[in-house]
Amino acid sequence: TIKHRPPERIATGPNQVWAWDITYLKTSVAGIYFYLYTIIDVWSRKIVGWSIEESENFEYSERLFKRVMKAYGLNKVYLHSDNGNPMKAGTMLMTLYKLGIIPSFSRPRVSNDNAYIESFFKTLKYMKSYPKFFETIMDAEYWVADFLDWYNERHLHSSIGYVTPNQKHSGQADKIITERNEVKRKAFAAKRIRWSQDMAELISPHEVVLNPSLETLELEAS
Repeated sequence: TIKHRPPERIATGPNQVWAWDITYLKTSVAGIYFYLYTIIDVWSRKIVGWSIEESENFEYSERLFKRVMKAYGLNKVYLHSDNGNPMKAGTMLMTLYKLGIIPSFSRPRVSNDNAYIESFFKTLKYMKSYPKFFETIMDAEYWVADFLDWYNERHLHSSIGYVTPNQKHSGQADKIITERNEVKRKAFAAKRIRWSQDMAELISPHEVVLNPSLETLELEAS
């Protein structure tokens, strides 16, 4: 059992640190579920890979990671996940290392260790359009694909400066935020008497820390 804190991972750009997990999707049959496998880039919050399967199985996980690593042309990335069997199966870990994926794992029953992917799942399931259940895997795939198109391409994410995950991932975010801040500055200067406080600029962090060490937390608090 893992009781110590997982290692600190620092991302300063896309495809350096990923997190992943599996969540269930209800079907029309009580007790039967589909399973959404999802990989998120911690720095940009972009969903870089996903699949929907009929069970939790490390073979599905292996297939997903092989496909995503090939699609992005990567030979190294840090990956964080929980302690589920599809994450820690021996052959799964061997596959990850062969692909250049360096894994770390959450502590049991500590969801904050994998906060980014948990936050994504909450966003997905709290959407007004989220169905009560899915009849078929194809139905689930259509809905999730449409949701991810919105999430990656149009969702203005508050944690990355109100740009989309794709804009952050592709490097467009800084230019977009600079232009928006300039518009805000001009508006503030033109109508400054109506503003009760100093203008708050949009900021998109250039560094994201997953599972900060106690030393990092102490520095942030000081």
